[in-house]
Amino acid sequence: MKLSVLNRKLHRWGAVLVAVPFLVVVVTGILLQVKKQAAWVQPPTQKRESREPAVSFDALLAAVKAVPEAEVKSWKDVDRVDVRPKDGVAKVACVNRYEVQVDFRTGEVVQAAYRRSDLIESLHDGSWFHDAVKLWVFLPAAVVVLGLWVTGLYLFALPLWVKWRRRK
Repeated sequence: MKLSVLNRKLHRWGAVLVAVPFLVVVVTGILLQVKKQAAWVQPPTQKRESREPAVSFDALLAAVKAVPEAEVKSWKDVDRVDVRPKDGVAKVACVNRYEVQVDFRTGEVVQAAYRRSDLIESLHDGSWFHDAVKLWVFLPAAVVVLGLWVTGLYLFALPLWVKWRRRK
């Protein structure tokens, strides 16, 4: 079998094989690219005046507990705290994907919104489905996409190379 024929078959069947995982990666990748511009994906950071934290972690937890949507009863319900000194806020990411932004000088809740970027990121890398899917579906799909890139370049360059050789 000629290399060009084998290359076309590998390219065609490789594309079919990775169609669904690659579609998930592309769509979620597009959403992640615009997460700072699209409030639906990630709530925008609220800017405050203060640059010096003055609120204790206990006061921060109390402020987040006061937001019913966050469903926080203890630190076990908090995924992480992101302190932004230049913006004057602490972003509290809750286990239920809500994000509560607290002015870290006054302890006032300045915004509470659903944060989809973490979910989209876990879909993007395949970990949302299961670690086995991440390693046995998404990783091989990425390797096949790399192969599609190589075979696609070959299929693109081969006719150009043949024309160049004929002219010579």
